[in-house]
Amino acid sequence: MNDSQLPKSDNIQKQNPVRVKPIHALADLAIFLSVMFLVRTFEIELLGFWGNAIFKTTATVGVATLLLYYRKQSWKDIGLTKPDSYLRMIAFVAVILIGTVVSIMIFELFVRDLFAADETSNSVSSRYKWSLMKDNIPYFVSILLLVWVESFLEELQDRGFSLNRFQELFAKIPLSAMLAVLCQAAIFGFRHSYDLSPRSITTGLIGFVFGTVYILSGRNLWPLIIAHIILNTMSMIE
Repeated sequence: MNDSQLPKSDNIQKQNPVRVKPIHALADLAIFLSVMFLVRTFEIELLGFWGNAIFKTTATVGVATLLLYYRKQSWKDIGLTKPDSYLRMIAFVAVILIGTVVSIMIFELFVRDLFAADETSNSVSSRYKWSLMKDNIPYFVSILLLVWVESFLEELQDRGFSLNRFQELFAKIPLSAMLAVLCQAAIFGFRHSYDLSPRSITTGLIGFVFGTVYILSGRNLWPLIIAHIILNTMSMIE
């Protein structure tokens, strides 16, 4: 069976999804990234840390949704579709988790010493860890649900939209997919700390692993979403 005979949903997964002109991809990225970083200058005290995180990511995903609609695309076109194989999906989740652990171990062994000894990579979300909230289980569960929603939205934002638009921008350049993976990983890392620190580098490495698996998996977002939820859940209960 050749690609032309495949169902439409399978075609999306198996072919290079460069369907937007580079100039249009550049315009979309300019708007998308401007909104992404602009909304992060606002803080609504009433919402708390995770409420603000979801508000900011939702705003960015909302803009991405409008841009997709304007280009006659949808989230389904870039990976928010039912996996062809659940077993294969689980395998890619495992690859992401193992790749994340290995990449962080390599960083700790060979790069960590380049930074000051008192450098910290703890997230502000550490205030919501299980060890501090175990006496208020309903509140912890409510925060955990917010973390899962944020994990879902970040995959739409960073891998679903950002990575694809970067590849469309680099369409005429060799290794465009790898360049796109590197660009989205760098932005993903920088956005979590706004500096060059262990936190930004390790987060960037995680973004690189996720982006690479997204390409190798046939551009389905569900393995990434599930792995992201697992990693964030583990960071909350460790």
